[in-house]
Amino acid sequence: MNTGNHMKMQIPAYGKNESFARNAVAGFAVECSPTLSELNDIKTAVSEAVTNAVVHAYDAESEENLIEIAADIDEDNTLTVSVRDFGRGIEDVAAALEPFFTTRPEDERSGMGFTVIETFMDEFKVDSAVGKGTTVVMRKRIGKDAES
Repeated sequence: MNTGNHMKMQIPAYGKNESFARNAVAGFAVECSPTLSELNDIKTAVSEAVTNAVVHAYDAESEENLIEIAADIDEDNTLTVSVRDFGRGIEDVAAALEPFFTTRPEDERSGMGFTVIETFMDEFKVDSAVGKGTTVVMRKRIGKDAES
């Protein structure tokens, strides 16, 4: 049983940093002894959230365009991850949560990022303010399948 832990980092919103973010959160989650399947779920969800921030939050890659990633592990082995950008925000969150919705169809984006996150995590929510940014919060209980 964990006594809790926390990590927080900021990275430039570069596509090449998606892999680092995904692996950093996965490395942090290892203390919960996740199964390979749970670890892959976490990595996939973080990857989607970071990619959404890189692709949709900012007009162009710049060192000033940041993504903030925080992760917490609580006493019952629940991992909470938040991915926050400080970009343009989402005008209609409900529409953005619909499968196949994309603001970048010209880039052949599938519009499935939030659907993928919802599939692989136990809970997730999106908070956004136009002109101020978006925060995606995801939760996964590690080891719940083993306890059932």
